[in-house]
Amino acid sequence: MGLALGGVVLFSVLIAHFFSIQVVQGEYWSARARRQHYFFVQEPFIRGSFFSNSSIKKGHPETPQRFVFDVQKFHLHIDPQSLPPESHPEVIEFLLTKLDIPAGDLIAFYEQFEKKNRDRLLKMWIDPDVREEILGWWRGYARGHGIPQNALFFVSDYQRSYPFGKMLGQVLHTVQSRRDEATKQATPTGGLELSFNPYLQGKLGRRRLMRSPRHSMELGEVEELPENGADIYLTVNHYLQAIAEEELVKGVIKARAKGGLAIIMNPYTGEILALAQYPFFHPSHYQEYFNDPEKIPHTRLHALVDVSEPGSVMKPFTMMTALMANAELKKQGKPPIFDPEAKIRTDDGTFPGRSAPIKDVRLHKYLNMAMGLQKSSNIYMAKTIDDVVGALGNDWYRQVLTETFGFGERTGLEFPGENSGLVPRPGHYHPNGRPEWSLPTPYSLAMGYNLETNSIQLLRAWSIIANGGFKVQPTLVRKIIKGDEVIFDRSKHSVSPKRVVDPEIVEQIKTALRYVTMPGGSGKRANIPGYTEIGKSRTTRKIVEGVYTNKKHISSFMGFAPVDKPEFVLIVTMDEPAVFYIPGVGTNLYGGVCAAPVFREIAKKTLEYLGVPPDDPYGYPKGDPRADPEKAIWARETRLLNEKYDSWNK
Repeated sequence: MGLALGGVVLFSVLIAHFFSIQVVQGEYWSARARRQHYFFVQEPFIRGSFFSNSSIKKGHPETPQRFVFDVQKFHLHIDPQSLPPESHPEVIEFLLTKLDIPAGDLIAFYEQFEKKNRDRLLKMWIDPDVREEILGWWRGYARGHGIPQNALFFVSDYQRSYPFGKMLGQVLHTVQSRRDEATKQATPTGGLELSFNPYLQGKLGRRRLMRSPRHSMELGEVEELPENGADIYLTVNHYLQAIAEEELVKGVIKARAKGGLAIIMNPYTGEILALAQYPFFHPSHYQEYFNDPEKIPHTRLHALVDVSEPGSVMKPFTMMTALMANAELKKQGKPPIFDPEAKIRTDDGTFPGRSAPIKDVRLHKYLNMAMGLQKSSNIYMAKTIDDVVGALGNDWYRQVLTETFGFGERTGLEFPGENSGLVPRPGHYHPNGRPEWSLPTPYSLAMGYNLETNSIQLLRAWSIIANGGFKVQPTLVRKIIKGDEVIFDRSKHSVSPKRVVDPEIVEQIKTALRYVTMPGGSGKRANIPGYTEIGKSRTTRKIVEGVYTNKKHISSFMGFAPVDKPEFVLIVTMDEPAVFYIPGVGTNLYGGVCAAPVFREIAKKTLEYLGVPPDDPYGYPKGDPRADPEKAIWARETRLLNEKYDSWNK
């Protein structure tokens, strides 16, 4: 009886203990079991892609084309506690034949096998084919040696891929190979990757894996799906970008320049169609650039973060200001102060407040507005603006430069670090106590000196001439899409361009500018065979240690085509072109010599790609069977202007 009672008591204790373990402490022990047999890995998301504007070509369907996207790669891990020490030499020997381990990292690689925890990273960013080779060998080796197959395992991840290599590198930038330890998000190096990082980022998922000799680490249940990032559809077209980059490189090499820039923009929408900068920046090799002080400048987008004096490409706006002054004086019931057809004496460059006379490249006795732009006369510009300021004052002049043309104002392009430039202010002083605006300041501004602009500002301003008087908002982005959701669509949210200049004034400027690329003009090398164009050259001296130098220049040509309905505005810049003479052409350093031919080639190929038919069927170079100087558009008007110039300046 006692034995039976003892058995009942013992059984009751066991039942109670079992109840305690299974019910009372059930969750605790289950969790411990899960920790012993399961662990969790993060399921990676796909970072958003950047797409080309493949819809730009007329009559062609939009075919998706990525500038950058994520490709699947793998990180190799080991569980040192599941890998017998005697297997280390053979496993290491094999892995070293498949993995590219730098000599300086070999010691750290060996040390991972001696660690006491269960998860050590051996190698990042392994291609899928290398992963399969390693797994093919490892599965057989692990079975043959009684080693758990999950002692060596791979974790999936995604890496940025660039199908066009260095194309658009300074605009796109990239992300660092090492992710943030806390958030596991990629860290952008700059550019659009940084600007749109909140959209491009995704959300990690979670996968549960089992620690068991019978189960591979690659098998597991996804407990939380990852959330991929949004895709950014750019305004840049990859064909036009390739054209701009190819011609820019040719031009820089031919000019023996330090570097160069070429930007194409739609003058009606502000969409940037191409943005090329040389020397290039290859995002995949970002560490090579950021670790070399001489290459760091190649990572910067000079078009937006650097500013310089615009020089002669400013002169059309000086003329436009004078015509606007006439309109303002008319409103006030006063007579005009500027006659674009008047014969103005330009052989004396003496102006109030200047220690030295203003000079032109060559002497001109008399000029009118068309001749002043054609010959790029500094003296004509200064005389004109002297009358404007005398009638309406310095504040009115500055207001036109900033509020109408947008100089000194940020463009708002979706890119970090824009430099707004500088337009001097009457009544304000520099930190050194010198006034920003003094008596001779208007004369300098009229020639494009004593102010600083970035290249996108210049394109925005020139679009006013191209589109008939409207100020546009430059942009790099058409739309943003995440899955099936359209987060942003510029066509539905864009702000209508604001008219800032009377169209009649714009037409007067366009008419005067036509002569620049015709015979006798400073930009005749920019003439596009078979098409009409308008443009202006620029050659400005750089400032070195606070002093202008005659040895380093920034030379540009910018304009648009065709004249009547422009498809684009384009700027081409050569940074520090070499100074040498080209027989029959001129000195290389001038924008009309080194930058104008690059403008011509980019413009010609862009028009052909867009399917724009020639609008000047007789306007071809001498010797071309299609050429007819008597029938070419604007040929007669140019001849008459040149004859008038000769009669005034004999």
